[in-house]
This record gives sequence, C-alpha cells and structure tokens, in this order.
Amino acid sequence: MLYNVEKCKVMHLGYSNPRVDYIMDGKRLESLIEEKDLGVIVNEDLKWEKQCSYAISKLKTDQVLGMIKRNFVDRPKETIISLYKSSVRPHLEIAVRFGILILMKMLN
Repeated sequence: MLYNVEKCKVMHLGYSNPRVDYIMDGKRLESLIEEKDLGVIVNEDLKWEKQCSYAISKLKTDQVLGMIKRNFVDRPKETIISLYKSSVRPHLEIAVRFGILILMKMLN
C-alpha cells in the first residue's frame, strides 16, 4: 500500500518527546499541535478542553439541524423526531457530560 505523503502528518505526544523531524520519500512531514479526526479533537498534550468546548458549543448542533433542514424537503414530524434523536441528541448528551466535568474542574 502506498502512502500519500501530502496527507501524512506527525503529532508529538508527551512532554519529554524530542520532536524529531520525520521524512518520507524525501519530504519532511508536517508537525501538528492538534488534529480533528472523526469529529474528535486531539491535542499534543492530550487534554480535553478544546473537545469539550467544541461539544458544548451550540455551533455543532446548529450545523446538524441545518443539514437536516437542507437535505429533507418533505419533513413529516416522525422523520424530524427520528433524525433529531439520532443526530442532534447525542451531541447534546456529550455536551452535558463534558459540561459537568468542566464545572467540577472549575470548582476544585
């Protein structure tokens, strides 16, 4: 299997990481501080603050609701409820969990 060097990136994890430059096919790979993959934001320090704020933000739920509105012209009530429960509700549930964790961290 061949790798697309343009899409390959490096993230250095850990505080004592020497941050070595990696070279593939004669090209230096780009080093990242954070990366979003499958909707999850991963930082080099592996902290969740950025992911929490993203999950809590109203923006994500508004994006999903907008997608439902744009893509489903004929929208019976049952369809909208089903789409809401499967698409929007999980984001809100995650936001509540992360919100509780952030609140507990702020109180301590």
